Amino acid sequence: MEAILDPALLKNLQARQPLLWLNPRLGQPLPASAPQAALIADAEARFARFAPLLATLFPALVATGGQIESPLMPAEPLRHALGAQAHANDAWFIKRDDALPVTGSIKGRGGFHEILALAESIALEDGMIDANADLRVLAGEKARALFARYTVGVGSTGNLGLSIGVMAKALGFDAIVHMSSDAKDWKKARLRERVVRVVEHDGDYAEAVAAGRKQALESPFGYFVDDERSEMLFFGYATAARYLAQQLADAGRTVDAAHPLFVYLPCGVGGAPGGITFGLKALFGEHVHCFFAEPVASPCMLVQLASGGDAPLSVYDIGLDNRTDADGLAVGLASTLAAPLMASQLSGVLTVSDAQLYAHLLALHTALDVEIEPSSAAAAGAPIWLSETPAGQAYVREHEIDMRSATHVIWTTGGSQVPQAEHRRFRTIAENHQR
Repeated sequence: MEAILDPALLKNLQARQPLLWLNPRLGQPLPASAPQAALIADAEARFARFAPLLATLFPALVATGGQIESPLMPAEPLRHALGAQAHANDAWFIKRDDALPVTGSIKGRGGFHEILALAESIALEDGMIDANADLRVLAGEKARALFARYTVGVGSTGNLGLSIGVMAKALGFDAIVHMSSDAKDWKKARLRERVVRVVEHDGDYAEAVAAGRKQALESPFGYFVDDERSEMLFFGYATAARYLAQQLADAGRTVDAAHPLFVYLPCGVGGAPGGITFGLKALFGEHVHCFFAEPVASPCMLVQLASGGDAPLSVYDIGLDNRTDADGLAVGLASTLAAPLMASQLSGVLTVSDAQLYAHLLALHTALDVEIEPSSAAAAGAPIWLSETPAGQAYVREHEIDMRSATHVIWTTGGSQVPQAEHRRFRTIAENHQR
């Protein structure tokens, strides 16, 4: 496919030059086919209904009453470690989805939400529950026998597979995770420890997804969780917005024209950061500015949005190889659900090299004792792009933003399920890059 990008942008992308791309369509109307923001409230209500069941199934959720959420951590030491400029009343925070209970990644919200919606639908159709039922009944043997008839499949580089697999197995579903053969061995081992079947495929993430989708459609009791297209995943992710708003309020951080909010999210296929962005824009409108961070080898959302059209355009189409140590972000083609929505909601995309990923990973560990995987570090230096680069300064001027009281939220997406040996290996690689 012929690339339809600005020649200067294309040259920089092909050179794997870290950059900040600004979205010229920001603020345009959402497409007529866009899902309704009311579906966020439906997802929030579903999580509330299922909270007692989740606390029953997972000991780690007893203390939270079944709520799946992560802390918001002040990050001034990270700002100092990276040598970033400071303003009198601005603040840096980290949204610690690497510490999300049970799953240890951003995928927990979306994955749990989709499986809960599936279980609820099956149990309602069977007559096992009604609209007023105590959903803890779904932890019983009768429910497990019902769900055992079904096989849940998903294509994943690891974290979504873990989320889907853990929730599906806890309810009694058969679970299959389709992965590319070069996915991390420890992630495959984590899944198999939870009695989740792992099927490996030659090729990349997209080919694993296609194979999983095909297999699921061949069975009347097959169900495929489609990371590229699923509204159930998307709105599960979007529920993070309201909780973040409460955390910011508790921290004394207002969000309005004089106190803008900047949120920086690592992006793979785009469903998780897209859902969160959609939720934040529904709450804060023009006062929140969302940026995605992608590897220089895999900027699939940037490529799709910069093409200016609806026709799919992959990183392979512009001569990139999609090879990066940020395996959770190694995606060639952006979500066909998220990309059209982000075309009018996303402020921009920044790209990072693997060397930068490791430098930021090490800075997070040294400054804050936060241990994450490389893909989760993609956005750690993002605020610097806004305040200290020509592109970032142009964005601030164009939108007439007063940065003096801005709040910057850096999203981390995975880490607590990573074995300590892997964390040590990540730090060794980072230290070698610095020599």
